Parts: sequence; structure tokens; C-alpha cells
Amino acid sequence: MIKVSDQAKAKAIQLMSEDGFNPAEDYIRVGVKSGGCSGLEYVLGFDNQKTDADQVFEDNDVKIIVEKKSILYLAGTILEYSGGLNGKGFVFNNPNASRTCGCGESFSL
Repeated sequence: MIKVSDQAKAKAIQLMSEDGFNPAEDYIRVGVKSGGCSGLEYVLGFDNQKTDADQVFEDNDVKIIVEKKSILYLAGTILEYSGGLNGKGFVFNNPNASRTCGCGESFSL
């Protein structure tokens, strides 16, 4: 469902640990909400609880939790991390997006 690159995995584990989450047990929460210059915005955070409205996926030893209403927007997405001087941080490579904004934080279908 959602793939996680090696760079994104390494950065997520680092940030989860710094924020007091356990990367072996806790989740990266990924979702979509209305907003941004292209109509929809990505949501990314850490969570240690799942609800009945969530679906759990695992890729590259990373547990990802997605609210069911966001699944159709995110199917096939690859979560990557771009660092360095001009790095953007976490990047969503979403094959469903027909248009993205310049910063890559919002999209439309």
C-alpha cells in the first residue's frame, strides 16, 4: 500500500526515538486532508494508538497507519526522505496525484 525508502526509514526511526516513540512498536501516521494550494495536503506524524477507522501497513520494517478515508488517495505512494542543503524532508511520491504544488506538500487527483 505505502512503501518506505531506506532513507525515510532511517530518518523516521531517528525522529521517533527523539520524540519518545518506540520505532519497533509505534506507527508513522500518514493521511490526507483538505487544504494546500493544490486542494489536498499530506499529513505525517507519529502515533502509538490505532483506532477502528485505521488500517495498518508495514514496509521496510516500518509500521504505517492510515485512516481508511485516506487510503484511496495514498495507494502506491512511496515515502522518501530528501536531506542535505537543499533537502525537503519527507517526500510523498504519489502515483495518484495529477498535479502537485511547488513545495510538494499538496496535490490534486
